[in-house]
Parts: sequence; C-alpha cells; structure tokens
Amino acid sequence: MESAHWLRNLVALVILFTLGWFLLGALDRALQRTEEQSANMVISQLRSALVIKGAEVMLARHGSLEEHEGINPFELINHHWGSYAGECEGGIPEPGNWCFRDRTQKETVKQGKGWLIYNPRQPITLKRRRIESDKPLAWKVTTEFADRNNNGQREQDERPTGLKLLPVSLTGEAAPTQDAPALVR
Repeated sequence: MESAHWLRNLVALVILFTLGWFLLGALDRALQRTEEQSANMVISQLRSALVIKGAEVMLARHGSLEEHEGINPFELINHHWGSYAGECEGGIPEPGNWCFRDRTQKETVKQGKGWLIYNPRQPITLKRRRIESDKPLAWKVTTEFADRNNNGQREQDERPTGLKLLPVSLTGEAAPTQDAPALVR
C-alpha cells in the first residue's frame, strides 16, 4: 500500500515536471515573439517618420536630404519608448534596449550624426534576419535614391527620393553603408 502511494506521488511529480517544462518552452517562445514584434514595430514607426521627414524636406525646397543623413530617427517621433536609452553610454545599450551612438565626423567635427543601435535580449528574427542575443544591430539614416541601373550605387544623375534606415555593420570606428550584413562586435 505504501509503495503504491509513493508510486502515485512519483508519477504526479513527473507529470508536473513535464507540464512545467512545456510551459516554460511556450513562455520562452512567447517572449521571443513579443520582442520580435516590438523591435519590428519600432523599426516600422521610425521608417514611417523618415518618409514623412523626407517629404517635408523635399517640399520645403530649402534643405537637402543629404543634410539629414545620420540623424537620430527617434527625435522625429513624439513618443517616448521605455526601451530607448537616448545617447549610447559605454558602447552598446542594455539587452532589449535601443540607443543612438553619436559620432564625430573627422572632416567637419560635426556631431549629431551616427547610428541607431539595438541590443536584443534573446535570439530573434528581425526583418527576415536571424539575430543572436547580445549581438547588437545598427542602422544609419541615409538617403534613398532612384536607382535606375539597379547597381545599388548612387550616380550623379540619380536623384535622392527620401530618407531610409539602412542596416550597417557596427565597428569601432566606422560603419560602411553598402548593404552591410548588419552585425556587430
């Protein structure tokens, strides 16, 4: 009788452990989807703000789109995300946060232009790219242009048509903007 009671308790514990294991897996997948959706929403809203800013610049006719390359796109939105840390302090933001790394241009010593950086908490898929946790991503605001010959390079006869976020490779000194793979460290 006592061994039957002990066996029932053991079976109950195994069942509870198995259910807990599956529940933790489902919770982890839900957290991953939530972070992916949040990051994709932020990127989409920043891209929308850049479209509007590009249109404003083109309609105003007293500025150029090139003057807005490298700006902080978070400054274009009248919304304050808790995950946006402002200026990057110490290199990269905490996991799950965004920041803007200001850089100094060597030719003009002009500040206020740089890269938007996001540090994911866990492995996620962002805009169809698989990103590992603690591998920060970077983007730069650049001009979009009418690429008539589809070579990805802007020639003098191809006019700028707006502003866009372009993934860049985050390195210590520079981030090339030519279709960089967007990863880091």
